[in-house]
Amino acid sequence: MKGFYEREMTVLPSVCDADGLLGIPNAFALFMDLATEHAEVLGIGFRDLWPKGLFWLTARTKIRFYRRPRMVETVALRTWPETPERSRCNRDYRMEQGGEVLIEGKTEWMVMNMKTGRLHPADSVFPEGLELLPDRVLPEPFLRMADDFSGAEDLGTYLVRSTDIDIGGHMNNAAYVRAIAGMFSTEAWRALAVREMEMAYRTPCYEGDALLLQRRRSEETTELRLSRDGKTIALAQLR
Repeated sequence: MKGFYEREMTVLPSVCDADGLLGIPNAFALFMDLATEHAEVLGIGFRDLWPKGLFWLTARTKIRFYRRPRMVETVALRTWPETPERSRCNRDYRMEQGGEVLIEGKTEWMVMNMKTGRLHPADSVFPEGLELLPDRVLPEPFLRMADDFSGAEDLGTYLVRSTDIDIGGHMNNAAYVRAIAGMFSTEAWRALAVREMEMAYRTPCYEGDALLLQRRRSEETTELRLSRDGKTIALAQLR
């Protein structure tokens, strides 16, 4: 059984930003969807796990942008899982065009038991005979992002909407990135010139929750925190 999944995609207007480029939040959603497609092929997707009371959750995602494709460009997508650990599994992603690497990313996934609320062994769900690829993108470890944002700048409050909620009943992981991007004006988001974005998801949130977005900056990075009643919901670092 092949350990990778690949297909082509045309970058359509629905996934583009004000500059006619693949939007940064859309790249997070695209890679999530690509992982879902491959999981279904492997027999470890929604249709197989949901009846067992199991659900894939995203813990962390990191994406590096070399060149975001323009509207109506056709790109090649590929994804593959790394060797799973007991409770977690990394999955890698790559977007190319004519041999040029445009975007790379990786996600740390976990399997949740919906009945108990506990993690299910991730390594137990993969099929026997799966050929895992040795190739790795972004081989450096995920960041350790600090929760303490004392003295950070408050950017505003985001109200979680019905359109942010996924089938698990909580805010979809890609919706956090849309929420963050939407708290900036078009010009301010463009000025950030994001080349890399990493998200760490800490606590689920639900429709109607009010999330405070805070920011602190250095010469090379912008760090962001979404919180609810003082408790960290998600953290992000932009480069």
